[in-house]
Amino acid sequence: ACFRLLCSLLLPALFLSGILCVCLVVLLWGVRLWIQRKKQLSSAGRDGKRPLLVAFFHPYCNAGGGGERVLWCAIRTLQKKYRNVTCVVYTGDRDATGEEIVEGAFRRFNIKLIHPVKFVFLEKRFLVEASLYPHFTLLGQSLGSVFLGWEALLKCVPDIYIDSMGYAFTIPLFKYLGGCRVGCYVHYPTISTDMLSVVRNQDTRFNNAAFITSSPLFSKFKLFYYYFFAFMYGLVGSCSDVVMVNSSWTLNHILSLWRAGACTSVVYPPCDVQTFLDIPLEVEKSTSEYSIVSVSQFRPEKDHPLQIRAFAKLLKERVGQQPSLKLILIGGCRNQQDEERVNNLKRLCEELGVSDDVVFRINIPFEELKRHLAEATIGLHTMWNEHFGIGVVECMAAGTVILAHNSGGPKLDIVVPHEGRVTGFLAEDEESYAETMACIFSLSPEKRLEIRENARRSVHRFSDQHFEDSFLLSVEPLFK
Repeated sequence: ACFRLLCSLLLPALFLSGILCVCLVVLLWGVRLWIQRKKQLSSAGRDGKRPLLVAFFHPYCNAGGGGERVLWCAIRTLQKKYRNVTCVVYTGDRDATGEEIVEGAFRRFNIKLIHPVKFVFLEKRFLVEASLYPHFTLLGQSLGSVFLGWEALLKCVPDIYIDSMGYAFTIPLFKYLGGCRVGCYVHYPTISTDMLSVVRNQDTRFNNAAFITSSPLFSKFKLFYYYFFAFMYGLVGSCSDVVMVNSSWTLNHILSLWRAGACTSVVYPPCDVQTFLDIPLEVEKSTSEYSIVSVSQFRPEKDHPLQIRAFAKLLKERVGQQPSLKLILIGGCRNQQDEERVNNLKRLCEELGVSDDVVFRINIPFEELKRHLAEATIGLHTMWNEHFGIGVVECMAAGTVILAHNSGGPKLDIVVPHEGRVTGFLAEDEESYAETMACIFSLSPEKRLEIRENARRSVHRFSDQHFEDSFLLSVEPLFK
């Protein structure tokens, strides 16, 4: 009797599930055909010939960070190589015109595009804002990116789709519904094995609150959530036809999560090293003030509070010593949250009594950035597990003595010995940063010059030309 009851319930359920699955497949296939039809109707040019549409998904393309420099360099590279290509950028920067965005790229990065770019302005960018998801932020932003990607796909169906900002969950959408060849440039894995270990070890960090680390139950639940998310992230990432990563650190994580080694390659981001190498390098003249410069966007992971606390500690230990010191924080603000973060940093300066010695320079023109780096003695960078670190390379090329975090890209790829000689310094916490800065200032100007020269010689492998060659080689399968 029990068996008959089970069969009478189970068989209809299985049948219904099968029907629903078939309906879903038919629906998705219908949507794909509709999108392909839409593409055919809208793609012919004036001469009847169809340009190849290469679309970059970059909702914050008007920001001033390293990711945006990669975007504009990639577009310029494709424009140089392929004549029949039209580049499209999906962006949520509706407060600027296309002309203003292109002008901003030239002003900030010294990058001049060869041909016009088509901008597709998206209205639902708020769906990928972290502030919308106070809890389950990774999952919320990823699902939000699918809806934003759907809006992008409906507005313009490309031939080749490249996610250049880390929204991997959009990749299957463009591949299977859009019928596009798909690639991505990964600056930073959305989730990494390091993040899993932070939760597993119950460490408190900016993305792992103290109330979670203090509770074994919450920690176990978050670990399960992270493992589930990592599985989904690996699934969508593995749909890519081409995967480019920006460093050895990112490569290791992406290989373990996506398992797509055959189509994955390291493409170092383009750093405008030549412009900085043009700064004359000479023994420092005696001065009444030394400057320490930090170049990075005002985001939580960049850990600006560590810079300010280490600087305050250094000042405390140098009371009465000359020359005096100045900390200059240079970076881009993308939104209201970033501006609020800057205000919090200013309050921290007041609390530590260093407001007069710390200068904030926000969204500054390229020439001003160059001038600050030319005058600086130390280039400071504090992000834990920085995926690459364009700011680190720029500081080295400009001739500052670099002090970066002993992890990620700086440790594995950038601040490494060149021909057996020191190119810079690494530190991990407030105390070691303060000590190392004191150590750098205690060196003779001649010794500092030697380190600066070594660093400059080592950065040629991060040039625009090197990026162009590696990028074209990597994306070639998408154009076959």
